[in-house]
Amino acid sequence: MTTEYENKGHTAVADTDDVVLEVSDLSVTFPSDDGPLPAVRQVSYKVRRGEALGIVGESGSGKSVTSMAIMGLLPRNAKVEGSARLLGREIIGLDDKRISEVRGQRIAMIFQDPLTSLNPVYTVGYQIAEAVHAHRKVSRKEALARALELLEIVGIPSPEQRLKQYPHELSGGMRQRVVIAIAMANDPDVIIADEPTTALDVTVQAQVLDALQRARRETGAALVLITHDLGVVAGQVDRVGVMYAGRIMEMGSVEEVFYRPRMPYALGLLGSLPRLDGDRGDRLTPILGAPPSLRDLPSGCGFAPRCPMARDRCHEEEPRLLLVEEGEERRPAGEGEVDLHTAACHFSEELIEVDATDLFKVTSVDTEGAESVAEVERAEALVSEARDGYLDEDGAAETADTSAEPEILLRADHLVKHFPIRSKGLLRRKVGAVQAVSGVSLDLRERETLALVGESGCGKSTTARLLLNLIRLTSGEVSYRGRPIQGLSDRRMRPLRKDLQLVFQDPFASLDPRMTVTDIIAEPMRIHGSGRQDAGRRVKELLELVGLNPEHGSRYPHEFSGGQRQRIGVARALSLNPKVLVLDEPVSALDVSIQAGVINLLEDLQDELGLSYLFVSHDLSVVKHIADRVAVMYLGGIVETATTEQLFSAPAHPYTQALISAIPLPDPVKERTRERIIVTGDIPSPADPPSGCRFRTRCPKFAGELSEAERTKCVEEPPELRDRGTGHQDACHYSQAVELI
Repeated sequence: MTTEYENKGHTAVADTDDVVLEVSDLSVTFPSDDGPLPAVRQVSYKVRRGEALGIVGESGSGKSVTSMAIMGLLPRNAKVEGSARLLGREIIGLDDKRISEVRGQRIAMIFQDPLTSLNPVYTVGYQIAEAVHAHRKVSRKEALARALELLEIVGIPSPEQRLKQYPHELSGGMRQRVVIAIAMANDPDVIIADEPTTALDVTVQAQVLDALQRARRETGAALVLITHDLGVVAGQVDRVGVMYAGRIMEMGSVEEVFYRPRMPYALGLLGSLPRLDGDRGDRLTPILGAPPSLRDLPSGCGFAPRCPMARDRCHEEEPRLLLVEEGEERRPAGEGEVDLHTAACHFSEELIEVDATDLFKVTSVDTEGAESVAEVERAEALVSEARDGYLDEDGAAETADTSAEPEILLRADHLVKHFPIRSKGLLRRKVGAVQAVSGVSLDLRERETLALVGESGCGKSTTARLLLNLIRLTSGEVSYRGRPIQGLSDRRMRPLRKDLQLVFQDPFASLDPRMTVTDIIAEPMRIHGSGRQDAGRRVKELLELVGLNPEHGSRYPHEFSGGQRQRIGVARALSLNPKVLVLDEPVSALDVSIQAGVINLLEDLQDELGLSYLFVSHDLSVVKHIADRVAVMYLGGIVETATTEQLFSAPAHPYTQALISAIPLPDPVKERTRERIIVTGDIPSPADPPSGCRFRTRCPKFAGELSEAERTKCVEEPPELRDRGTGHQDACHYSQAVELI
C-alpha cells in the first residue's frame, strides 16, 4: 500500500513504512585501460524518515562512489546500474535538468573537503542564499535572512559578520558548518554526509557533529553518514552497513553490528581500534594483508584472502547477504525486515561470541601486506635475532643495559619560536610575529614514548622540528645527551643525525617517487659512508624487520599501500640505528586496520631495539595505547603533562578534559550516555594570542563557573605549569581533576 506524501509543494509516492530512500542492486563500473573496474557491486539499503544510516569501510571500498551515483555526480563514462528511489521516484538515469531539481531540494550532500565545496570568490552569505534561490522563489533579502538563520542553527559565532566573509577567512570547522547550512537550506528529505569530520580536530569534530544533529532536527531529514571512524558511527547512527571491495558485507542496528558482528571483516575492524576505554596493555588486532584490486577481484568472497576462517567454499562461491538473527532462517531480508541483522559470510554462525583477538591471531610482528605465512615467520625470526639488542652497522648486536636509571636523551628548556609577519611591497618590514612555540620544556628518556598532543596549529610539529634542529630557535635550549645542539651547523649536526631521525605524517609525500624502495632506505647509509654492498644487506634486514618482503625492494613507492609506505618510512629512519625517533602523526592518514599494524610494529621495534619515541598526534585513543607520558599543547604552550595513566584517569586542565570527552568511543551505549565537555569557538590566532590564560576564550569553566575576581585573574595572569603532586603538572589557576572514562 502507498500514500501520497506532500513536501514543500511537491507530491511524491512513499511507502507506508516511511522509507524516503531505497537503493536496490546499485552497481557502478568505470572503464580503464586494463579493463572494467567494478567500484560498487549490487549495493542495497533503505533509509526511513528521520533515521540515520552509517556506511563504514576502508578506503577504496566504494562508500563515496555509491553516494555520488545516487546524487548523479559521477562522470559520464561511469556505468551505473540498479535503482535508487527517492520518495518512490527513480533518480538513477535522470538527465541534468531533472536531477538538478532533486539535488538540494529533496536530497543534499555534505562533501569531505569543505574548501573545495565552496567557491572562493563568493562570500559565505551569497553561497547559502544561492542554494535557497535555486529552489525557492524568494527575494534577495529573504534569502539572506534564511542564510543568517541557517548559520545560527549550525552554531557559527557572530553569524552577521560571517555572512560577509569568504571561505578562506573561516576555519576548517566553520567551513564544514557552512556546507551543512547549505545542505539544509531547503529542508531536504535526505542528507548524505561523506566523511564530514575527516581531518578535523576532535573538539571541532564534536561541534560539526552537533551541527549535523541540529540540521536533522530542523529538517526531519534522514541521514546517510559515510565515515571510517567507528566511534562517530557508534554515537550518531541507528543502523550501520559495512562495505568491502564494493559490496555491503554486513548490515544491522548499530548495537547488533558492534556487539555481535557476524562477518569477519566487521569483527576485524572493531578489533583493530585503539580504544580510549581499553587497557593500555591490550595489543591491537590488525587485519593482515590489503584490500584486493577492484580490477582483479578474487573469485568467491572478496575478503577470503585476508580471512582466517576462509575455506575452499569461500574461494569458490561469493556469499550472499543473508539474515543472521537468532530464530531466523538464513535467507535474504524481506520487504519489512530492513532493520534485521544480515551478513555476507558462509560461516557467520561460527562467529557467535568470538573475539577479534581469537580470530585474527596476533603475531609478534604484524605484517600488513604480507603475502604468505613464510613472510611472517621470516620477520619474526629477524626480530628474535635482535632481541635484547640493536643491530649495529656491522650486524652485531648492541646490548642495552636495562638495570640502570633511564638516561635523558633529549631535553628542551623554554623553547620559543616566532615566525615573522612581513608587510607587502619591496621593503617587506616586519609587522608582527606568529608565536608558534612559547616556552615549551620537556625531556625524553631512554626506551620511553612521550606523546605531544593538541589541536592543529598548537605548535606540535614546530616543536618536533626544533628538537631536531631542523628550524632555528628564537630562544631556549635543546640538548642531546647533555650536549646543546641548537645553533649547530648542518656539518656539525650530521653525526648526530644518525641518532635523531624523523618519520613524517604523509608517507607518500616523504618518499621520492623516482627512487626504488631499496635506494630510498639505503640513501641515508650512503650519505654517512656505508658501502653499497653493506647498504644492500642492511636494506633487506630492515624490510624484513618492518614486515615487508625484501624481494619487493626494486619496486617504487606508488606500488605499495599506505600502510606499507609508512613502514618504508620507518625502515628508512631505522637505517642509521637511531636512538630517538620523532614520529609526526605517523598513523593519522591510515585506515584503522592498517593503523593497528603500524602501531604494533612501533611497539615491537621499541621493545626489541630500545628506541625512544616522541610521538606527535591529535588522536588521544592512539596516544593512550602507545605512550608512557603525555604533554598536552595549546596555542604554543604545554598546559598539562603527566604519565598516561594519570592523564587519562583524572585529567586536571579544562582543555585536556575537553579533548578526552570529545573523542568518540566505538561503543554505542557508552558513547551515547557519557558526559560531554563542549569547547566553543576556534583557536585564537597565534599572531595575537589572548592575555593571561590563552585558553580562557574557549574555557567552559571560565564562561560558567568562575567568579568575577577569578575571571580577572585568568585575563591578567598567565598560569604557570605547576606540579599538583606525583609529577602531574598543569597550567590552570583553578584546575580540578575529573574522571571522564
